Order: sequence, then C-alpha cells, then structure tokens
Amino acid sequence: MKKLYMNLSLCLALGMASTGFAQTAAKDTHDEIEQTTKAATIFKEIMGAPDKAIPRRILDDADCIAVFPQVIKAAFGIGGRGGRGVVVCRSAGGWSAPAFLNVGGASFGLQIGAESTDYVMLFMTPESARSLLESNVKLGGSVSVAAGPVGREAEAATDLKLNAQILSYSRSKGLFAGAALEGAVIETAGGDMKDVYGANASSKSVLFGGVTAPPEVTAFSKTIEGYAPTKSRK
Repeated sequence: MKKLYMNLSLCLALGMASTGFAQTAAKDTHDEIEQTTKAATIFKEIMGAPDKAIPRRILDDADCIAVFPQVIKAAFGIGGRGGRGVVVCRSAGGWSAPAFLNVGGASFGLQIGAESTDYVMLFMTPESARSLLESNVKLGGSVSVAAGPVGREAEAATDLKLNAQILSYSRSKGLFAGAALEGAVIETAGGDMKDVYGANASSKSVLFGGVTAPPEVTAFSKTIEGYAPTKSRK
C-alpha cells in the first residue's frame, strides 16, 4: 500500500511538473506570436486603402518586407531599443519564416513622438536583404534608404527613391506615408529568435535556409504572400 501511495505521489508530481513546463513553453513564445499577428494586421490595414497603400509593383520588386508595430519614442531610453518587428524574405518556395528584429538609434528616436508609430521597410535589392544577416545595420550607412512612394505617387517617384536599397514608410494617427529613416539601426532580436527557433537559430537559416516556422507565428508570412505572391514575380 505504501509503495502504491509513493508511486501515485510520484506520478502526480511528474504530471504537475509537465503541466508547468508546458505552460512555460507556451508563455515563452507569447510575445513573438503577438508581434507576428500585429505585423500582419497592420500590413492588411495599410493595404486596405488603395489610394494610400504601397503600390503593388513596388511590393512585387521587394526581396524582404519588415513591419515594426507601435514604435514609441519613450522606448528609446530602455537599452537603446526603440521597437520590435518581424521580417520575411522571398524564397523559391514562397515567403520565408519570420525573423525577429529590434530597431533603434538616437537620430531615429528623434523622428517620432510619444504617439505609437508603425513602420514598414521594403528591402529592394539582394544587397539590402543580405544586410539582415549582419548583427546590426545602420540605415543610410552601409545601405541606402529613402521614403517610399504610396498610391499613385509611384508613377512620379524619382529615380533616387526607386533606386534606394530600402524604401521605408510610417503610419501614425492613421496617416500613412513614406518616411526617410536614416540613422535607424536594425539588429537581430536574439532572444525572440531563440524562443521560436531554438538556441542555434540565425537570420540566415530562418530567412534563406528554408527553416519551417511554427504554425502559430506564420500570420505575417501568409499575409505578405497574399499581397505579393512569389509566383507573380517576374
């Protein structure tokens, strides 16, 4: 009887430990799931206004697309990081799994106010896409950046804009427009990457190595595929 009681106690303890582990594991990716879901929602909202959306021909030429939801100036006092975001890149089989990023930089922080601002960045060249593999990259430094055209502006966009390696946009208080983000620094969010893909994950393996994303973080990839299908690219 005593042995049976001990076995039951051991099973109960293991069950509680297992449940606790499952809850912890689920909690570990909560922030990353939220980031990808927010990014997908913001992109849908932006593209829902045809006269002020990112032109489809611009999207079709993009190698990678990043969204940074709800960046606020106040956040720049915390570890130099202004906001978090996600990025996906084109591959032969469609858009990649999402990689997680931080964006910051002193001069970038001065461009935004207390209100939250959403940022979209289109990486238009293979060189700018490869810059995502670096630990950090300064916009306007090793890669050129320009305010992207919206709506019918694409027809009259200057060569400077269309030849930039990165086109950037911002949305604040419902207003969406091109935004020059020179001075912004983008870096890989190592903690987020580890939570979702494991300790050995890298931007290269996720964006260009064919890593399969967990289903719960694929909302952004699926949304981008809906607006810029890989098969439609020439």
